[in-house]
Amino acid sequence: MTEAEAGRLDRYFALSKRGTSARTEVLAGFTTFLTMAYIVLVNPAILSAAGMPVASVAAATCFAAAFASILMGMTANVPLALAPGMGLNAYFAFTVVGQMGVPWPVALGCVFVSGVAFLVLTLTGVRQLIVSVIPPYLFAAVAGGIGLFIGFIGLKNAGIIASNPATFVALGDLKAPGAVLALFGMLVIGALSVWNVRGAMLIGIVATTIAGWLFGQVEVKPEPYSLDALTGTAFQLDLAGVFGLSGSHGLGLVEILFVFLFVDLFDNIGTLVAVTKRAGLIDAAGKIPGLNRILMTDAVATIVGSMAGTSTVTSYVESAAGVQAGGRTGLTAIVTGILFLATMFVAPYAQLVPLAATAPALIIVGGLMLLPLTEVEWEDPMSAIPAFLTVAMIPLTFSIANGLAFGITAHAALKLVRGTATRKDWFLFILAGLFVVRFIWMGAA
Repeated sequence: MTEAEAGRLDRYFALSKRGTSARTEVLAGFTTFLTMAYIVLVNPAILSAAGMPVASVAAATCFAAAFASILMGMTANVPLALAPGMGLNAYFAFTVVGQMGVPWPVALGCVFVSGVAFLVLTLTGVRQLIVSVIPPYLFAAVAGGIGLFIGFIGLKNAGIIASNPATFVALGDLKAPGAVLALFGMLVIGALSVWNVRGAMLIGIVATTIAGWLFGQVEVKPEPYSLDALTGTAFQLDLAGVFGLSGSHGLGLVEILFVFLFVDLFDNIGTLVAVTKRAGLIDAAGKIPGLNRILMTDAVATIVGSMAGTSTVTSYVESAAGVQAGGRTGLTAIVTGILFLATMFVAPYAQLVPLAATAPALIIVGGLMLLPLTEVEWEDPMSAIPAFLTVAMIPLTFSIANGLAFGITAHAALKLVRGTATRKDWFLFILAGLFVVRFIWMGAA
């Protein structure tokens, strides 16, 4: 790269201004990719239960993640990577298609319509309004809650914790190969981190993966695959079915649209707040620079993802691993996207990096994300109660959206009880009311 090209890159992404470099951003991009590459295998496995062709979904997953992450980096300049969301893909396959009997092309049409709804809510300023009613201390609580969530996922993937019918969760078998491998990875990343080694996360993941290969802990069973597979799901969505113009679903799909809309809306806002806060991108007034561009990208990503043939595309909490590795700009997201694009050619081989190798990065990043909790005034019940509910409900319900909903509702209720509510809080109470209705609806379902 010439000096002139390096200068243009620096100016476009504001590398110097944000205290980073191209080398650091590339390392961060690799780190983010490695921590979320599991989606290339997991998403096809889940959506295949809906009758969708595995190879086609694998290609669609790589394409959607690449498109969304590169677009986020180019337009919003934040280190936020996107891919088809976990949770919503399971809802798509097992509830919408499996239980409700909706054909998968119609379900893809629902994803498309929800993406258009995201776009409309962004253009009309509703999504920005939602972000504006979240008090600063809840920003900190969301970041901490997501830290616990990420750490919990890492511990689960490593087998260090396991489900237990009596206590819900318990200590796993630490002698199991996966747990031993993950503990080794934690030691490597921890040691490199305390010595301030750049790229500690990436080095740790690679070292743990190599150790897994050497001790026979990685099994690779690639299936026949080519880029032509994308045609199996691309543009197969059935919009006529969504609006009742074909089949017998029609208005019965309103529930599906609501779930897609609600979960992605608040999962995305929660992830956005946590990652930008960890990257130091939230200004003194608690505002997120370039918020409109970030939200627009998210909406467009879901629309394009549905046309490619995958469930809702959303921001990934694993982006925090790249931020911890030094990522501060959109260049991190672009590198992640390029790696997903390259993975389209070798999708079945993504399993070369086992979950036990990425788990240590998630565990350590989760712990480091608890720092913002020091910003909460824990001695004041007005902030402590909503903050605690947010922090606790995110990992315990496995949902960022639920945690945010509990926190905002508690915040509104306490303002009302204490008598500090004003006319300016009108949207806060509308939002809290909608959350209450949703919880009642979920309980009655």
